[in-house]
Amino acid sequence: MGNCLTGDVAGGKQAIGGVQQRPTSTATTNNAAQNDAVDFFFRSRGQYPLFSQIELSLSASNLIDRDITSKSDPMAVMYLRKNDGKLEEIGRTEVILNNLSPKWIEKITVSFQFETVQTLVFHVFDVDTRFHNVPVKTLKLKEQDYLGEATCVLSEVMTKPNRSMTLNLQGNFGAGVIRKLGTLSVQAEETIASKTVVEMNLRSVNLDNKDLFSKSDPFLRISRLVENSIVVPVCRTEVVDNNLNPIWKPVCLTMQQFGSKDTPLLIECLDFNTSGNHELIGRTEKSVAELERFCQQREAVNFVYPSTSHGRNKVLKGQLIVDRFVEKVQYSFLDYISSGFELNFMVAVDFTASNGDPRTPSSLHYNDPSGRLNSYQKAIMEVGEVIQFYDSDRRFPAWGFGGRTADGHVSHAFNLNGAPYGDEVVGVEGIMSAYSSALTNVALAGPTLFSHVVDKAAHIASQSLSQNSPKYFVLLIITDGVLTDMAGTIDALVRASDLPLSVLIVGVGNTDFAQMEILDADKGRRLESSTGRVATRDIVQFVPMKEVHSGQVSVVQALLEELPGQFLSYVRCRNINPVGAPAINQ
Repeated sequence: MGNCLTGDVAGGKQAIGGVQQRPTSTATTNNAAQNDAVDFFFRSRGQYPLFSQIELSLSASNLIDRDITSKSDPMAVMYLRKNDGKLEEIGRTEVILNNLSPKWIEKITVSFQFETVQTLVFHVFDVDTRFHNVPVKTLKLKEQDYLGEATCVLSEVMTKPNRSMTLNLQGNFGAGVIRKLGTLSVQAEETIASKTVVEMNLRSVNLDNKDLFSKSDPFLRISRLVENSIVVPVCRTEVVDNNLNPIWKPVCLTMQQFGSKDTPLLIECLDFNTSGNHELIGRTEKSVAELERFCQQREAVNFVYPSTSHGRNKVLKGQLIVDRFVEKVQYSFLDYISSGFELNFMVAVDFTASNGDPRTPSSLHYNDPSGRLNSYQKAIMEVGEVIQFYDSDRRFPAWGFGGRTADGHVSHAFNLNGAPYGDEVVGVEGIMSAYSSALTNVALAGPTLFSHVVDKAAHIASQSLSQNSPKYFVLLIITDGVLTDMAGTIDALVRASDLPLSVLIVGVGNTDFAQMEILDADKGRRLESSTGRVATRDIVQFVPMKEVHSGQVSVVQALLEELPGQFLSYVRCRNINPVGAPAINQ
């Protein structure tokens, strides 16, 4: 939903699909999409589902226009219809600006389960201009305009000769009138179990100028050519404004994207227009093997412009240059874990007064004489099963914060077991025992400060780093979400973003967790400290237990949603290999 050409178009200028360390799916909190950490957890318990991982590419034609002065800005959302008729969201595409026939680049991954009927439901939305810079997974669909929906069974798509199917979009717009709203095409491909990636530095020179009062704003769109002349977009660079000799950020393509080194790729250079009518500057068809050769031989590739009259392409002065080409292995989360890379968990429990007097039943810390678990104990038990699975020695440094200890002082990082020096407990049972003991010896107080336990965890992580140990740390904070040192917490998290550390915040109770959502930084902007320093990477994940208990998401999925990505972002940017693995080529 755009307002003429004055809306925020920055979101439409970002790179898609070819940036290293990018997650492969916009939604991983579901049972149909793959997550290495979740899959490993279940397989280790003897649960081996029979499935194939499938990537779906989506495109649409002749969508309705819901905007007045421009075209719709479409995004597709895919759901799986469950046995009870409810829809479970599987994934979302990116938003394409001002386009009624979009070809989305973002793929949606789904597990094709041979023994079940999997009904897929697709909804297409026109995204409001004010949300164009917001990550798609955080968009509230009720705030977007509905463009139509379509339904199919996954096995129908998989049994088509080219695994492609075109569906009619329909929608009920009142008075019982069902309108035809264009078409949606679904292309399915099995994922390739390969770790090979190629990284290229691309630039162009002498591009034709397509603008009248300024220079072109070029970007590259890379597509794979498959059978029956089907074009599957796999990557788009960022837009370089007002430049006929653009240098783009490195492009990283997986074998899943380019197929094989001899598969032809269509590389189009286009001039970005806010109207959505991006004008072709030039194009070329080259394979990955040819791009590698051009880099080695320092040769440039001339773009061509397709001729409509003579049947021959016009060779242009504009050229594509590959300044750097690197083929390397990109190891997975499981490669690191199975090689002996250790995950070490630390636990911090909120003992502030905002949780309520433990003697009253309404308290989140209520010590029920009948033995019924309170909110914190439930969280420790449910979360503990998962984290102790990934922690090899099951020994957890465990702290409390915000409580008044036996010496009369409020501590923001006291040993949960009450010991003056050793802070480790063994297993979930050790956490539960230390917590119960602390409830009788520590008075709830405040204020709520996260920074102390974050700094303590960061110190442990930095010590391990100095010893060159193959370890990664996860600080688990269980809290009611009422935070009083937001600035101090952000400063501590920004400092810790350079370390092998993630912070997993588990929210208990029904408090407004808006502050925790800010720390999670899922809206695309990294945390920024009070001194202006920006976090090296996002290290925080927030899990509200009320969503787990309501059945919206499993505790395993919720806890492990972002951990593999955060772990990989750390080891990859530092070129750290799995234990004993060959060196990664640079």
